[in-house]
Amino acid sequence: MTSSKKRPPKPKIARERLKWVWPRTGGEWIPYHRITWTDAAGKRKERAIKLNWCGDAKTLDDEYWAAESGRHHKQVKEAKHTWATCIMEWRADARIQKKLAQGTKKSYNREFEKILEKNADKSMSATTRQAIRKKHIAMAETPRAADWMLQSVSILWNFAKDQLDWPLGDNPTARVEKYGTQKEFRTWPDWMLDALDDAPQVVRIACGLIRGTGQRPSAAIAMPRIAFQGEWVTVIDEKGDSSFPIYCPKSLRSLIDGLESGSMHVLPKSDTSPLSYSSVEKAFRAWRENLDELGAVHDDNARHYSLHGLRKRACVELAEAGCSDAEIQSVTGQSRETVAKYRKEANRREMSRAAQMKRSS
Repeated sequence: MTSSKKRPPKPKIARERLKWVWPRTGGEWIPYHRITWTDAAGKRKERAIKLNWCGDAKTLDDEYWAAESGRHHKQVKEAKHTWATCIMEWRADARIQKKLAQGTKKSYNREFEKILEKNADKSMSATTRQAIRKKHIAMAETPRAADWMLQSVSILWNFAKDQLDWPLGDNPTARVEKYGTQKEFRTWPDWMLDALDDAPQVVRIACGLIRGTGQRPSAAIAMPRIAFQGEWVTVIDEKGDSSFPIYCPKSLRSLIDGLESGSMHVLPKSDTSPLSYSSVEKAFRAWRENLDELGAVHDDNARHYSLHGLRKRACVELAEAGCSDAEIQSVTGQSRETVAKYRKEANRREMSRAAQMKRSS
C-alpha cells in the first residue's frame, strides 16, 4: 500500500559518503554519513552516523566534515582515567587531607587548577614524557614553578597508579631533571628602592605592600581593601593557614589612602577580584628591564633582584632597626630559622659599617 502523503524533495546537497533516508513515519529526509572498512578477516564492514543538521545546510556541512575526519561526537570515545577524575579522588582522600598541612594542600590545589584548565577531560595515559619535558623547558624562566609542575604531575600519577589502581605506564616525570634549589633571593639595594618612585603604578603599589607588610608577594598582591583598618592591617601567615593584625607603617597607610576607591582589592583586576601574581610579576620584570643603565651606575644589575627580594629587604630593615627575632616574626610570620638568617645579614652589614668607620677615622 502506497502512502498518500507526499514526500518533500530530497535536499540537493551531494556528498560522496552521504546517504539520505526517508523515515517510515514521514517527515524530513534524514542524512547519514557512511563509513566503510575491511576487518581482519577481509570482510567489508559499514557504519552509518546520523547527522543532526536541523535543515541547515551549513550545519550539515560541519557535521559531514566532522564525521569524515573522525571528529564527530559519535565517533570520539569518552576518555577514561582523566586528570579531572584523579584530582577529584585525590581531594576526597581522607588520608591525604589529614596528613598534609593546610598550606601544602593549598599549594598543590593551586597547581592542580592549572592542570585542570587545559587537561581536565584528557586521559592521563595520553601524557608523554616528551610533553612533560617540553613544558618544563618552556617554564625555565620560573624554575620553581616549573619544578612545582613536575612534582604535582608526579604526585597525581603515583596516586592514580598506586591508590586507584589505574592501568597507567611509567611516571612521565621520571628522569626529567628538576632545576633544583635556586639561588637565594638578594636583598634589594637602596638604588632600586629609590627607582620605585618612577615605576608604573601597579609595580609601585605591589612593592609598597610587600615592603610595608613583610608578606609573601602573592599574599600581598591579593590583599583586600578591608584588610586596612586605621593603624592596623590584617595579613596572612607564612603557610596561609590563618590571618592576624599587625601595625601598618605610615608610609603604607599613605599609599593606600591615596588610591581610588570602588574595588574590593588594593590591586584590582575587576571590582571583585585582584590582579594575579603572574600579571604583576610580568609588569615588574618589564620595569626591571629598564633599570640596566641605572644598575650600571651602581655596578649592579637589576635582573638579580625579584619581588621576593623586597620581602627580604623588609625583614633586614626590621633587624637593622634593632627588632628582636620575636618582633620580626610578629610582622612577617616567618620561621625562627628564616628570621635568624636575615638577622645575620643585617648584623653583618652593621658590623661592616662600624668597622669601616673605625678604619676611616
